[in-house]
Amino acid sequence: MRAALAAGPPPGPARPEFWRSPLRGPWLTSVFGLVLLPGITVVFVTGLLSYAAYNPDLAAVNDQTPDKGWLGFYLFSWPTSPSWLYRLNQGIHVTLGIVLVPVLLAKLWSVIPKLFAWPPLRSPAQAVERLSLLLLVGGALFEFATGILNIQLHYIFPGSFYTLHYYGAWVFIGAFVVHVVFRVPVMVRALRSRRLRTELRTGAADTLPEPLDDTGLVSPRPALATLSRRGALALVGAGSLALFAVTVGQSIGGWWRRTALLAPHGQEPGEGPNGFQINKTAAAVGIRPADIGPDWRLTVRGPGRETVLTLDQLRSLPQTTAALPIACVEGWSTPDQDWTGVRLTELAALVGLTDSPPDVFVESVERGGSFSSTVLRDNQVRDARSLLALRVNGADLSPDHGYPARIIVPANPGVHNTKWVTRLTFGATG
Repeated sequence: MRAALAAGPPPGPARPEFWRSPLRGPWLTSVFGLVLLPGITVVFVTGLLSYAAYNPDLAAVNDQTPDKGWLGFYLFSWPTSPSWLYRLNQGIHVTLGIVLVPVLLAKLWSVIPKLFAWPPLRSPAQAVERLSLLLLVGGALFEFATGILNIQLHYIFPGSFYTLHYYGAWVFIGAFVVHVVFRVPVMVRALRSRRLRTELRTGAADTLPEPLDDTGLVSPRPALATLSRRGALALVGAGSLALFAVTVGQSIGGWWRRTALLAPHGQEPGEGPNGFQINKTAAAVGIRPADIGPDWRLTVRGPGRETVLTLDQLRSLPQTTAALPIACVEGWSTPDQDWTGVRLTELAALVGLTDSPPDVFVESVERGGSFSSTVLRDNQVRDARSLLALRVNGADLSPDHGYPARIIVPANPGVHNTKWVTRLTFGATG
């Protein structure tokens, strides 16, 4: 082992001269890091909030679910106000994540020699840093890749995307924190060595290699530069701006969705009251005409009581209209639609739950699938805008939008606004 170390690095990427770009160096790497530090923090926080909204087991503790929760206790109930909360959170999470892709790739390019540094281990501290670097790079690639695949509706994961993405995020952020602790002093020194404003204004010496530092990022035999550091920053910035322009429209919805060229378009909106975005059609999930035909019934259950309603009986109950958007985990959302139906509190009252209705377990006629049922927490049930919707924008729901009845709850992830509802069980979590 000692002989191998004394002989120097083997031929290939372990040798500094293998990496010959004069642009690599502490300053350029630090500029990219300065962008990623707050950007990744925001993406991580909005991701946690998205998971909290998606996972009802993170809601307030109650008698029905005393043994669940995170770290043995419950964090909070996902709020229903403002109604656009999930739409805003997920729009930021997805759009910012995509915008950071060019910056992330540029940062990885600038530090790739570090992955092959020789000798592999010089000290315990360096061993910790190298391990955190491997977890950081692997975690970043995993999180961004799975996130983009999910946005594009390519569900090719060996398990639940939500579980994989969630726990992958914790591995990544742990390595990220360790990396930041080790590298912030280096980043500060590098940024102080060159003023960003001066560098961008004058381009002074931006084609010359930077001085070597303890990272060994700069080749001792650099090749001629074909791009300046100023040009590299402009290229990365233009890439991020272009991705923003072709992504953000999906979170705004309406006309702006036409500009979201990279967004999944699923079932394209048509004309009329039901002409707005959906992910899955009734046919795609196996909904048959008989499932939602004249024989359809809604069963409402409570502690010791049950009532069965036809569609006409539901229509005869007091109707409420609420203007609410639909926002999906993939980042797309619709503008507010006018939903009309029966309040969930009114349905709870049919089975004797007139004061403080509890959670409700919602079931669809859809057979199987990850979202054929859901749990709505008590604060969601009690919101006056939470409806079993029968109509939208003055017309009956179309089959693709959940006819004859669907859930609509303010600030609720779209997958939990269950369509083709057939059963509501109050006071049970499923």
